[in-house]
Amino acid sequence: MLTNSLHRQTESSKSLPPADAKARVSQFMKQLQDKIAQTLEDVDGVGKFQQDSWERPEGGGGRSRVMREGAIFEQAGVGFSEVWGEHLPPSILTQRPDAEGHRWYATGTSMVLHPRNPYVPTVHLNYRYFEAGPVWWFGGGADLTPYYPFAEDAAHFHQTIKGACDKHHSEYYQVFKRWCDEYFYLKHRGETRGVGGLFFDYQHGEGELYRGPHPDGEAAIYSNQLGAPEPRSWEDLFTFVQECGNAFLPSYVPIVERRHNTEYGDRQRNFQLYRRGRYVEFNLVYDRGTIFGLQTNGRTESILMSLPPLVRWEYGYQPEPNSPEAELYETFLKPQDWANWTPNHSAE
Repeated sequence: MLTNSLHRQTESSKSLPPADAKARVSQFMKQLQDKIAQTLEDVDGVGKFQQDSWERPEGGGGRSRVMREGAIFEQAGVGFSEVWGEHLPPSILTQRPDAEGHRWYATGTSMVLHPRNPYVPTVHLNYRYFEAGPVWWFGGGADLTPYYPFAEDAAHFHQTIKGACDKHHSEYYQVFKRWCDEYFYLKHRGETRGVGGLFFDYQHGEGELYRGPHPDGEAAIYSNQLGAPEPRSWEDLFTFVQECGNAFLPSYVPIVERRHNTEYGDRQRNFQLYRRGRYVEFNLVYDRGTIFGLQTNGRTESILMSLPPLVRWEYGYQPEPNSPEAELYETFLKPQDWANWTPNHSAE
């Protein structure tokens, strides 16, 4: 463990961030929040975001924006935070023990949108930046959670974010897509949360691309086969994160515009509320952002604004054979090669 810790510290110290790193990332995260919130208001046409600014007693604060009862979005939360403190929580130190003993700083934008129409998927985004002494890293991603999914929607989402990744490294998407499938997985249910997308963490420009907790998983195996890419600077990674953040609206808004007028009934609505239960389970049991926020005494309302306004559970639910609900389980809740899907080509 000591050897690994020293190795990681050496890696992280090779390319120190610029003196204005915190200010630049913070500014971008606020701008991303502004851009997404304004566009979502325009798309919805009725709902407006209400902002709560908050302060954290130990240091820092943020601004939470929530839309309720819009024409399209039943509830939507888009948050920004910038916090700091003396001691990192266990959820971080488990993966980055070299950060222990340093004052830390974290900033990021996070978002979860829960549309009313069951044919419009829920979506999540989070991009973040950490510093702890000489240790720094970027993390984040975005993923799509449909209820009545369409292959062309999943493909559009994946192809758009792959395009953003490919501008910076030919293997980013291949590793980070697998990491996303691995991360947004409900172990107790044996199913993915949705159709995935992009997820990465602890990116400081050195070593293998996969830096997660599952060395035997597909993401780690693929990353290890690649070996460590050429070192990437702080500037390289910050530019990549900006590219990913700015790719969100093009990846999601066209799906909303295609689906939000689709007619639905009680069956579709009840299934949507049932599947929202999976979202609650993941966020409360596994989501590291939720765990980090609670462990660092963050603002509870802001941390939990990702949860849907209405949800239901049903004991022993099984979809009817050959139904649209069954197709979700049989195809869409299993990792697929969505980036290479075409109308004449199955994702499987």
